Amino acid sequence: MKFFGFGQFTAVLATLAILPTSILASPLGNGETHGTTHLLKRAAYSDAADVGWATLNGGTKGGAGGPTVTVSSLAALKTAVNDEVPRIVVVQGTITGNEIVRIKSNKSVIGAPGAALVGVGFKVSGYNNIILRNLKISFVLAGAGDAVGAQEASNLWFDHLELSSDLAHDIDYYDGLLDLTHGTKYVTISWCILRDHWKTSLIGHNDNNESEDVSITATYHHNYFKNIDARGPSVRFGKAHIYNNFYENVKSAVNTRMGAQVLVENNVFKNVTKPILAELSDEVGYAVERGNVYTSGSGSNTAPLGTLTSVPYSYALVSATAAQTAVVASAGAKLTF
Repeated sequence: MKFFGFGQFTAVLATLAILPTSILASPLGNGETHGTTHLLKRAAYSDAADVGWATLNGGTKGGAGGPTVTVSSLAALKTAVNDEVPRIVVVQGTITGNEIVRIKSNKSVIGAPGAALVGVGFKVSGYNNIILRNLKISFVLAGAGDAVGAQEASNLWFDHLELSSDLAHDIDYYDGLLDLTHGTKYVTISWCILRDHWKTSLIGHNDNNESEDVSITATYHHNYFKNIDARGPSVRFGKAHIYNNFYENVKSAVNTRMGAQVLVENNVFKNVTKPILAELSDEVGYAVERGNVYTSGSGSNTAPLGTLTSVPYSYALVSATAAQTAVVASAGAKLTF
């Protein structure tokens, strides 16, 4: 038997330390891997989107390269995002109100630990290259708008957000938690919690908006959908890649409609009445489903078979059960900088 000396052993450890997760993971046939799970390490204000559709079309860097400003009031927040100059905006404390903050291009809006918006949401309309990270956003009333909404926008990264309302009010008391409409594309939603809501995440404006919404592209990975009625997401016309998410106590999860194509991989559906479906529109959408786990009396996939079998970016796919563990531990506004 041959033994490594201490120097050789140290070199091996150093090599492993710099290998990416996709290399450390071991393949399991259909693209599934068992590998390292997400560890909450210290993030940087200048981080760019590192996986999903938001990495394409030049990437999504937000305000990287611009100055960093700290805000703690609604007025200061609105001012800081109201131009197209690259800027990193750090939110401190709790900001309350009853309105939507409109964000222009080249911004990273990042919550310091504990930062929250109550009754205040964000809208991106016609702008590009925007990052929202590490924020809790709750109780945005329908009269104001969505908690996070985007239309005619591109290159957006929504990461480590916690978006919520309640189910005690009727279905129209709040609008969406995270909606992408009017041709919004190159979007990644990662490590977010979306909970306690009726109309959670809509992709596509309505059944008559194919000309715009057929171009929508979105990635949902490592998100925690908990205690929601529907739209996890609901997709019209566009393409969505939905992998390594955890759904718990949900009535209607992934709804593919009006010719939409979705790839749904290695998610856990726990107590989900309709995990993958094609309902509520005049035309069905389509799904490719693989590696998902259905537990606690969940239903199954009832959507017609689709054609979206691959996506034009690389990603590390872990088993559904490993994803569930990682998502419960790390999703939401838990980053430190």
